[in-house]
Amino acid sequence: MPRAAAPPLTTPPPTDRRRTSASAVLRSVLEHGPVARSTIARLTGLSPASVTDYCARFTELGLIREAEAPRRLKGVGRPHVPVDLDDSRFVVGGVHVAVPYTTVALLDLRGRVVLRRELKHSGAVDPLAVLARAAAGLAALLAEVPGSRPLGVGVAVGGWVDRDSGTVVEHPLLGWREVPVRELLGAHTGLPVHVDGHARALVNGERLFGRARGSRSVLHLFVGNVVDAAFATGGEVHHGPRSQAGTIAHLPVPGGTEPCGCGRTGCLQAELSERTLVRRARAAGAVEGSNPMDVLAAARAGDPVAVRLLVERARMTGRAAGLLLDVLNPESVVVTEVGVLHREDCLAALREAVGPERAPVLPTSFGASVLAVAGGSVALDVLYRDPLSASPELI
Repeated sequence: MPRAAAPPLTTPPPTDRRRTSASAVLRSVLEHGPVARSTIARLTGLSPASVTDYCARFTELGLIREAEAPRRLKGVGRPHVPVDLDDSRFVVGGVHVAVPYTTVALLDLRGRVVLRRELKHSGAVDPLAVLARAAAGLAALLAEVPGSRPLGVGVAVGGWVDRDSGTVVEHPLLGWREVPVRELLGAHTGLPVHVDGHARALVNGERLFGRARGSRSVLHLFVGNVVDAAFATGGEVHHGPRSQAGTIAHLPVPGGTEPCGCGRTGCLQAELSERTLVRRARAAGAVEGSNPMDVLAAARAGDPVAVRLLVERARMTGRAAGLLLDVLNPESVVVTEVGVLHREDCLAALREAVGPERAPVLPTSFGASVLAVAGGSVALDVLYRDPLSASPELI
């Protein structure tokens, strides 16, 4: 999958302080570019000399470039030449493994989706086959953009994902247990592979590229076939021991009636799952298929049952968000849920259930590309945290 091999990294691994400073500089270019080096120094608190050194290094790596210098009409001296991200040469691969299909994508350094494909699962969701197809799908996408170079691959998956080992510890709906995703996909692609849960991936995506940029604390609630959450504060996403934080699938829902695989009734994931939504819509005669987008289409066509099911699901999602708000008290809340994303009545029901005196509740910033961005954000988070050594392919 990688193109022409680059020379190996020759600089020593950065210290924690150097890593933090490099991250602050590159994040400032992402957020404010084109931006003068003097402004970066003011924003980061670093010395002008340090900022100049980091910018020179990033230019050498191909991560930033000098923007067009402003015309100096009066005065003497060299004008301040701003710097900006160079999003013309590098991409990251993004892989999101959902229950019905895998999304593969290429993203640029700004988190924008360059290309994406959906690879439907057929039969048993064997992890070896799924990851092999994902690698082939990424290779096919790279062949369509011959001028780009891949820095690495990010993989986002629901369920219990151990980021440190790159392992899907458990995903009951896929039937995956202790799957070494980093090892398997890395062997197929020859690239650095980073793996995380999709709710945590999307918190990072929102903080880097979305509406939550600048928020001191962010809660993300993901409601699909899998229901989970993630929380970031002080620039860090909370993972917990072996990355189990955010597991909310079995929170009890008062009045819930859906049987859960755990043996209980009324667990949050069982009540809110897209499978449950579609099954209820099908039982009521609103749809015939098995895709939640069918329920959306029926609602757009005026089917009252489809509308009711979507609004009720959004309202229940709002109640779950309200419970998490009580515990975590974040500055902002982002929800990824199909009705909230596409319908104003669902967003209104969500916000009403959360309550008017709470933190602002926003739908995901990434629209229909949310799963592609989830995968790519895993790799881009690594880049922006440690830009000097995120990938040995850089130089």
